[in-house]
Amino acid sequence: MGRIVIDIEKCNGCEICIFTCPHKLIHLANNINFMGYRYVCFSDPEGKCAGDALCAEMCPQVAIKVYK
Repeated sequence: MGRIVIDIEKCNGCEICIFTCPHKLIHLANNINFMGYRYVCFSDPEGKCAGDALCAEMCPQVAIKVYK
């Protein structure tokens, strides 16, 4: 089982990670960060995250860290 941590201040809400996650565990928040962007959030109540790091690899802002 994996998990990710998102640096919300680096996130510009591009949504690439949302479309990349095979289990759809990342979603766009309603709140905004310091730069005025809606950032993404990780939610995995059922432990489906495989820790495959696809989201982190695709993030242009390098705002995601993956833990296995």
